[in-house]
Amino acid sequence: MTSLRTLGSSDLQVFPLSLGGNVFGWTADEDRSFAVLDAYAAAGGNFVDTADAYSAWVEGNQGGESETVIGKWLASRANRSDIVVATKVGAHPDHKGLSAATIKGAAEQSLRRLGTDHIDLYYTHFDDETVPVEEIITALDRLVKDGKVRHIAASNISPERLQESLDFSEREGLARYVALQPHYNLVSRTTYEGPLQETAARAGLAAVPYYALASGFLTGKYRPGATVESARSAKAGEHLESERGRKVLAALDRVATERGAEIATVALAWLAARPTVAAPIASARTVEQLPALLAVADLELTEAELAALTEASA
Repeated sequence: MTSLRTLGSSDLQVFPLSLGGNVFGWTADEDRSFAVLDAYAAAGGNFVDTADAYSAWVEGNQGGESETVIGKWLASRANRSDIVVATKVGAHPDHKGLSAATIKGAAEQSLRRLGTDHIDLYYTHFDDETVPVEEIITALDRLVKDGKVRHIAASNISPERLQESLDFSEREGLARYVALQPHYNLVSRTTYEGPLQETAARAGLAAVPYYALASGFLTGKYRPGATVESARSAKAGEHLESERGRKVLAALDRVATERGAEIATVALAWLAARPTVAAPIASARTVEQLPALLAVADLELTEAELAALTEASA
């Protein structure tokens, strides 16, 4: 049985891989999404990540498609109490920004789509610097006091605004961020390492990194001359053009071969071992893509392996 990790200072116990829900209602239809969710849960997975904006960027979609799929799955499997549901506010086309009224209205819509009376972890998706942190935290605290949200978290926020938010929560005795969702992986380290990571570490926040596999580049399927059919192939393929990307791929190949592991598993294991990281986020369009992701729960890299990957990604 894979041991669960405590998420920061919260009482949430989570599987060491968070299943990304951005593909649900986008590149994975409802049946395929249900199959992926079933397989993840069957393997002991309990931490599903989504956002109210997923997937508004798709022609014909409104936003909220992913939450709706997850809500239907939770209802059909009657397993709501087994799953830690994380969603986000601030980027839905009808609820942009983080004013108190927007947060309140967006939360109600997320609860409706998810078919639940509470959200376990509620992130601010993108900071809204036009709104004082006092207003944001007070609005989030109201949701916690009303029992609609268990814990709050932040994503895409500066170290300064994060610290300001934490200080206000402490000073006023209001709900406090317990987690942070940064952009972080082997080919994107400065997006988290440095002041943001230091702020999170000081405050005891858990990091739940997104783009953990760099849009698929860190699965190893992008190689010179290879053609990959994916909605994200252009972004992932860019890493092949950088020296860092090629060095990281070579180091991943070596470690994966020595350990008899998938390249994606090794990339996630490096991330899972980084300071403050509780559970990387990765998504799967098909059940066949899941085993390599789930295997991070059982792969502990040696200090030498971690150092080699860290050096290659410097």
